[in-house]
Amino acid sequence: MATASTTQGPDAEIAAALVRMQLLRAGDAAPMQALAGGVSSDIWRVELPGRTICVKRALPRLKVEAEWIVPVDRSRHEWDWYRLVDARLPGACPHPIARDETSNLFAMDFLPAATHPLWKTQLLAGEVDVAVARAVGTALGRIHATTAGDAAIERAFATDALFHALRLEPYLEAAARAHPDRAQAILAIEATTASTRRVLVHGDVSPKNILVGPRGPVFLDAECAWYGEPAFDLAFCLNHLLLKTLARPDRRHVLAASFVALAETYAAEVDWEPGEDVLARTARLLPALFLARVDGKSPVEYLHDERDRERVRTAARRWLAAPGTTPGALLDDWLAR
Repeated sequence: MATASTTQGPDAEIAAALVRMQLLRAGDAAPMQALAGGVSSDIWRVELPGRTICVKRALPRLKVEAEWIVPVDRSRHEWDWYRLVDARLPGACPHPIARDETSNLFAMDFLPAATHPLWKTQLLAGEVDVAVARAVGTALGRIHATTAGDAAIERAFATDALFHALRLEPYLEAAARAHPDRAQAILAIEATTASTRRVLVHGDVSPKNILVGPRGPVFLDAECAWYGEPAFDLAFCLNHLLLKTLARPDRRHVLAASFVALAETYAAEVDWEPGEDVLARTARLLPALFLARVDGKSPVEYLHDERDRERVRTAARRWLAAPGTTPGALLDDWLAR
């Protein structure tokens, strides 16, 4: 599910959790290998008798330059997201196996890179397949559609404070602090986002959290799960396709086609409100998220040239001053300039 780093000896806390989850007998060995994942968790590949699993443990402090402290009980909401999506759309996420409340740790199926390559890795390598983007849009739309208007799910994922700590503050509010002359526009977008309640949101729909599986995309890392604004997930993902045109300018046209395909296939699944309404809110969110990925708490690591970062700032500030009405309009402006 991630690229292996250095092999580590068995971790006593993880081994104890495996015993509590009845996945390992006390005293038995379970070879473990640390995996290089995201910034918010420790992730391990664990070899059990007859099966390989993945174990994930939330960290209290995220591994970024800025200080970013988040409650580790977010692990429970991620676990609940996996269980719900696995039940309603099997294959759209790794199959959840067991969770240990004591350590805020859970186990799920391990999906090897040989059969489930990471979408981000493919995109940065220039392997851009519009069909993958189309499948991501469809799958995301179906996850949203199957949870739309469900009062029980809304109560279970009333994680507003956590979503603020993981997404709104480090992205939108941080961008507003960095650009005070655009703060009013960004904070208005944040207010609309925070007050919208439509579907179960993943919160981190990024190519780094999507595996390209043989039966379709597999979504990882749902730590930001929240019942709220569907446009956030769509904008978050489209944002990365825009940014990748700077990392891979030689593939910008097929990246642009992927952007359009993802938005179109997602919109085709929208049945809880007019699709154009979701796309309009997505177009409002995109500039703020675009700016946040260079001037927020979690800037993308692949924009090394300050000229590229300045291109992002210039476009985002222009769009915030004169909002686009659709994601496609922003894409056209970005490509034209």
